[in-house]
Amino acid sequence: MKSTLADEALNQIFREARTHSAWFDKAVSDEILRQLYDLMKWGPTSANGNPARFVFLRTPEAKERLRPALAPGNVEKTMTAPVTAIIAYDLLFFEKLPKLFPYAPGMRDLFAQNPQLVEETAKRNSSLQGAYLIIAARALGLDCGPMSGFDNAKVDEEFFFSARAKNAKAVNRSFSPQATSSRISYATLAMAMSRNSSQEDHGWHLTRPARFYEMVSVKLICSGLEKEDSQYDRK
Repeated sequence: MKSTLADEALNQIFREARTHSAWFDKAVSDEILRQLYDLMKWGPTSANGNPARFVFLRTPEAKERLRPALAPGNVEKTMTAPVTAIIAYDLLFFEKLPKLFPYAPGMRDLFAQNPQLVEETAKRNSSLQGAYLIIAARALGLDCGPMSGFDNAKVDEEFFFSARAKNAKAVNRSFSPQATSSRISYATLAMAMSRNSSQEDHGWHLTRPARFYEMVSVKLICSGLEKEDSQYDRK
């Protein structure tokens, strides 16, 4: 049995963590976002599929693209957050299985022949990866404000060229102790822009290029350093 984390770490990640709505005006750097992804990617998913794809919005221009899709109560917290992450899932995630799950050579074809299984697996496990993202962010000293109050179809149309609106539920999946697992690297996911937008004007996409139209959004997470006097609640 491995050692238990210190109470300070458990408090920061779970016991004393809250859902936040107000933020210090302090940027979240590229380096922090890389650390965030490189930490959360190790969370287990079914068949090691890792279907989640992430969009990090930081500039005012990027967030303005998101504004029309937000519920009224989520507008201010999103516009003022140092970074907002859109959690999406890739309906062609199984194309990576020969690398990510090599000890089951037939798994890629199993998914390719079953669209319903693809969607169910992508939806559930990308939501699970969204939870890993929150835990990783808290471990790195960031506060989070997860939201589901947004119009999926509008987000998909603006960021992923998709009109499909889907929500996700989280499930757990473990791996054989004998198996050695791989993950999609930050470099492989490639920071790319949708609609040929510039980095300066819009938000970073953390995804494979030319896959936007095959994705649907499932979650929004605002992140940054929370103001001490802001209101928050448990989630």
